[in-house]
Amino acid sequence: MLYLVATPIGNLGDLSPRALETLRAVSVIAAEDTRHTWQLLSHFGIPRPARMISYREGAEERAGAEILECLRAGQDVALCTDAGYPGVSDPGFRLVRDAVAEGLPLTVVPGPSAADVALVLSGLPTSSWTFLGFPPRKPGALRRFFADEAASPHTLVLYESPFRVGKTLAAAAEVLGPRPAAVCLELTKKFERVERGTLPELSARFAGPPPKGEIAIVVGGRTRKDGAPPAPGGPRRFRWPMSADELAEFADIVHGGGIVLVPTDTVYGVAAAPGREDALARIVAAKGRDPKKPCQLLAASAEEGITCSTLTRSAMAWNTSTAASSYRAIPLPSSVNRP
Repeated sequence: MLYLVATPIGNLGDLSPRALETLRAVSVIAAEDTRHTWQLLSHFGIPRPARMISYREGAEERAGAEILECLRAGQDVALCTDAGYPGVSDPGFRLVRDAVAEGLPLTVVPGPSAADVALVLSGLPTSSWTFLGFPPRKPGALRRFFADEAASPHTLVLYESPFRVGKTLAAAAEVLGPRPAAVCLELTKKFERVERGTLPELSARFAGPPPKGEIAIVVGGRTRKDGAPPAPGGPRRFRWPMSADELAEFADIVHGGGIVLVPTDTVYGVAAAPGREDALARIVAAKGRDPKKPCQLLAASAEEGITCSTLTRSAMAWNTSTAASSYRAIPLPSSVNRP
């Protein structure tokens, strides 16, 4: 039998009696970090099992094969991660999938979950919610991550590193607006705290040095007063000069085949991000225009700056009715000076 054991997310007293019984009884324990799990076992006076397997990210295929062999041989195996449930933003999904495919027996030993605790502590609606795991790191992908959820009425729960929480809140505020939210820190520990407010307020609060401890963010879902949700794949406007993060996001979108609209009567200064010069050269222009001039103005709103979006059907319809085949790439130097 494969036992998926939930372990404490901070307070060791949250380890359930059933989890203790399971960890004492099995002959094999697979752990995300064997040293961390051994400390947990030692704290509760549980003797070291006959075999411990390191089941960490990056080694799941190899370790998973070892665990499956044990299960096929009739051995009981407990899988646990450093905190919370195996498979929830931690290694475990692949092993469960493979065990199910082979018809091997498995069960869950319930316990603490940071997502559940954060949701209940947040004070936001709990009737329906969506768990998003960890968000992407790149600015463009991070914005799209939140844009995909902009129309959802469900409360959103996600995890984040203390070193990125400020940027993540800023992106959420930009995309989702002043929604109510909560940032939950050091859950179940001595210095547990919850910071509540709107996304812009929390973004400003966490703009400084990173806080300590693991973080869960809870964001309210879209309500009627928020108005209509933004169109999927909508445009992203950049103003000059761009910050380093905005420049990276700009390069990501262009490199992915995005449309960039530039007024014909202005030449903007563009500084290439390191390693992204090729992306800045892939500006999409109207067919038949003079390649020595900036891109043709295709939308009146582009007079205020550069507008770009991912090349999706909805984005194309928003910008112009012209078919995608009517566009061609015009090289743009990585640095262009104003005339």
